[in-house]
Formats: sequence, structure tokens, C-alpha cells
Amino acid sequence: MDSDAPYSDLPPYAQLLRLSVRKTDGRVHFVMPFHDDVTGRPGFLHGGAIAALLEFAAYATLRDRLGADDAVRIKPVTVTVDYMRGGRPRDTHAEAVIERLGRRLANIDAFAWQDDRDTPIASARMNVLLERDA
Repeated sequence: MDSDAPYSDLPPYAQLLRLSVRKTDGRVHFVMPFHDDVTGRPGFLHGGAIAALLEFAAYATLRDRLGADDAVRIKPVTVTVDYMRGGRPRDTHAEAVIERLGRRLANIDAFAWQDDRDTPIASARMNVLLERDA
């Protein structure tokens, strides 16, 4: 992964969310700026935009760990998002941690925060199936 992936290299939904991604201290770090397309109720982020940010962070972290092994297909089994506080009109950051990476399954935790990494606004737990070519 590039140290600063260009905006145009991201999937269309990530472009709509205006996500930017970089690798910092070995971690894949996403930033989603506050703008009209991520607004839910007035003055707050939409829950779906937060969930998407968490999923992008989780998948990118897993893909980064798997490296250039494009033969592995990632299929979600479960995704659970916990909303802890309302996202305010400011940049939102997200990173993920791979808790377990096996041959067929991976467990990933993702966290989103705004002002302070130690005060997340949401987290997600993902279990994914890893399908490898024979």
C-alpha cells in the first residue's frame, strides 16, 4: 500500500465518502472529512458512513497483511458495529487490528474516532471467510 494512496485509487463508494488512506507506523489509517454526503441528522455523521469507514479500514488492513496474495477472496461472515457517541462535524479517523488470521477465517476489530484515539465514536467486529484457490 502506498504511503498516501491517491483518492482516485479507492472504490467509488470510498470516493463518495472522500476517504483518504495512508500507512502510518505500520498501520493502515483512513480519514473521512465531514461533508454533505456523510451528514445524517443535522450536525452529525450518518451511521452508514461511519460503518462504511470501519469496513474500509478492516478490509484494507486485512488486505495489507495478506500482501500481494490476490488469490485470497475475502467474504464477510458477520459485521457488528457498536455506536458509542454521535459523530460531530469534523474529520473522522479509523484503523483496524487483526485479532486472528487463520488459513480460512480472520477476525478484525476496527475503531473510529474524531478528536482523540482513546475516545472512539464507533467500533466494528468483523469475521471474514478467506477463500483460497486450490
